Amino acid sequence: MLWIAGGGACIELLEGKTGWAWLDAIAGQLHHPPWNGFTFYDFIFPLFLFIAGVSLPFSLNKGLESGLSKSDLYKKSFRRMVILILLGILDKNTPVTFFDPANIRIPSVLGRIGIAGFVTTVLYLNFSTYRRLIWVAGILLCYYAAFFLIPVPGYGAGDLSFEGNLTGWIDRTFLPGRLLQKTFDENGLLTQVSALCLCVMGSVGGDVLRKQWTHNKRLLWLTVAGVSAIVLGLLWSLHFPINKRLWTSSFIMLTGGMSFLAVALSYLLIDVWQFKKASFFFYVVGMNSLTVYLMYRFIDFTSSSRMLFSGIYAPAPERFHKSFEALGALILIWSLLYFLYRKKIFIKI
Repeated sequence: MLWIAGGGACIELLEGKTGWAWLDAIAGQLHHPPWNGFTFYDFIFPLFLFIAGVSLPFSLNKGLESGLSKSDLYKKSFRRMVILILLGILDKNTPVTFFDPANIRIPSVLGRIGIAGFVTTVLYLNFSTYRRLIWVAGILLCYYAAFFLIPVPGYGAGDLSFEGNLTGWIDRTFLPGRLLQKTFDENGLLTQVSALCLCVMGSVGGDVLRKQWTHNKRLLWLTVAGVSAIVLGLLWSLHFPINKRLWTSSFIMLTGGMSFLAVALSYLLIDVWQFKKASFFFYVVGMNSLTVYLMYRFIDFTSSSRMLFSGIYAPAPERFHKSFEALGALILIWSLLYFLYRKKIFIKI
């Protein structure tokens, strides 16, 4: 959420302006590749899905322990999914063209999180950790097979180009409304199927954290799972390329493995080594993740930053002004989130 809220923009806007090769290299990782390939920016959304899955074993077991039935938890998760889908539509279509539904984009980041969370809830309440991993393997293998066995009219089977891929044809044929890339939507129907596997994998990570194990055993399992998934993803990419826009099976395995390692690192730093004060800056953002996501969409923090801080950075070379604006926007949004944190206001669904 920190990167989405402007943390990445500060660095991205400095690309090619400082003469520092290391900074340009980092800034280069803050763009999505045009098609095949991978950058750090591709990891943000998958990690969010994974973390949503990590939290589910804690919340679902807490609900069961408090006396809620599986039916109650299904209803709660379904209601959350619907709300997130509606918020996602609002986010991606402001102002919403109510009288021109053909121009309303239905897929969204929030909707994807809601659907993945609901499916993972159903699987978690009915299948063991091992069987959920079997579900992940089955879904990703079927997703892989679909691309190479189902022919797309005019292109045939196995076409992974922007124009000829299977998920684009399904979106054009069955998904109403506006598509993000006109003839294709990276958050469309078929990509939802593979993307939800990240949330399911996250629930496995959550199970590991809930186990009554030693710190070292938890870290070992998370690390082994992470490295294994990354290796499998890289091997799979030799035939099914890593592609964030298609959410290919190799991309899911790569980012799922990276997510396991990210959770292991966070667990090591915060729970084992007790670096809690150092994580406070990020904690404030994470405690109101939905709030910061929507606030950054509907509140012009950049304009506010320019009005409040432009007098401070005015003496600096003009080529750096946009980056200072982004930094100021980040300071403003974090300050607002800190105010909410101090008042114990946490907006959740």
